This record gives sequence, structure tokens and C-alpha cells, in this order.
Amino acid sequence: MNFIRKIIETRSEKDEVFYVDLKKIIGFKPKNLHFYKKAFIHRSIKEFDKNTGLPINYERLEFLGDAMLSAVIASYLFQEVPSGDEGYLTQMRSKIVSREHLNELGKDLDLFRFVRSNVSKSKFGENIHGNIFEALIGAIYLDRGYNYCKKFIFKRVIYPYVDVPKLEGKITSYKSIFIEWCQKVKKDFVFEVYEDTGKDTLKHFSVKLFLDGKIISKGRATSKKKAEETAAKRAYYSFQQEISNI
Repeated sequence: MNFIRKIIETRSEKDEVFYVDLKKIIGFKPKNLHFYKKAFIHRSIKEFDKNTGLPINYERLEFLGDAMLSAVIASYLFQEVPSGDEGYLTQMRSKIVSREHLNELGKDLDLFRFVRSNVSKSKFGENIHGNIFEALIGAIYLDRGYNYCKKFIFKRVIYPYVDVPKLEGKITSYKSIFIEWCQKVKKDFVFEVYEDTGKDTLKHFSVKLFLDGKIISKGRATSKKKAEETAAKRAYYSFQQEISNI
């Protein structure tokens, strides 16, 4: 007991606050705060390891967390849907670990409040939320191993959000569906993307979607990919009946 108390007392007040908040989020006691601190360091801090000289930021943890999340979800689906073939399981996993979903998970846990950065937080895009969520999973794996990592993923991802029947009907890419429809019915389409000249803090892109030479929808977002997806989603709902009949 005295040994445990001594460990707690050696933490700074700031670390103690971080420890308490972190424990509430992950659902168990973190052993090594170093891993978790690194999960929230942006590369703009330009911090380096004294021994190796290598940069310290969340990017390598993000890579590890992405792999662990994918493995746990794959194992869950393999057990949960014994009749699913490789293509089906891959598609379902993609829906669960989509960037949009991971961003929502990071937001729900308010992980962004822990990020250390020399860049104004107003300049970050949506993906920062999903990136640090994955980095947190990587930190959990290094600190407590696979079983605790799995426990966290089940608590924060699978139990509250994964409903296989609902996921089967979820569309992950309206653009892919729209393009496939155009190819099947032999219609010409063009995504015309250009940089927006608005006064937003973050750079935005706008897109016009043409079908057989006519504008059928528009989209605007912080990336070209998102802008195209927005335009495709609007086009999908405009032609939903025709697309569904193919």
C-alpha cells in the first residue's frame, strides 16, 4: 500500500488530473502514462526522444492502434457472422472502422482536449478526432497488452455501436454507388473540384457534379474527397429510385 501511495505521490498535479480523466475514459488503471501522453502529441510540438533522437508524436501509435482495432473487429465479425465470406466480412469491418465513425468516437470521448500542439486547434480538420482515438488504442496496447486493448474496443466501439443487421444496409461511399450506377446505365459524369475562396479559417473545396453535361448537385468540405462525397450523396438521393432499380 505504501509503495502504491508513493507512486501516486510522485505524479505532478497535471499528471494526476490526466490520470483520473484517462482512467474514466479507458475503464481501467493506466500503468505507464508516458504511452498515453505520446498519444496526444502533435508533430508540430517537435519533441524528440533524448536517447534515439526520433520524433515523439502520436503518428506511430495511430498506426499501431489502427492495426489493433482492425484485428479486434475482424475477430468479432468472424465469430459473430459464421456465414459471412471474406468479401462480406471485409466490407462490414470497413463500415465499423470508417474514418467518419472513428471521428465520431473521438468526439464522443472529447479526446481533442488532451492534444498538445503548436498549431491553433481551430485549424485542425475532422480527422484529428479519429487519429487520436486510434493512437489511444495503440497506447493501451503498449501499456496493458492485447486483452485490455480488446476490452476497451468492445466497451467503446462494439457494444454501443455495432449492430450487424443495421450495418448491412449502411452506405459507406455514395460516390462509389453513383459511379457504379453511371457505368451500368452508360451515363457520363464529371466531378469538377476547385478551391473555395471563402473566408473560412480552414481551406475548403467545392465541387460540381455533372451528369451528361448538366449540373445535378454540389458539395463543399475541407477536402476534395469529402466535397465529392457530399455532392455524390445529394445526387444519390435525387436519383435514388433509378439507382435502386439497377
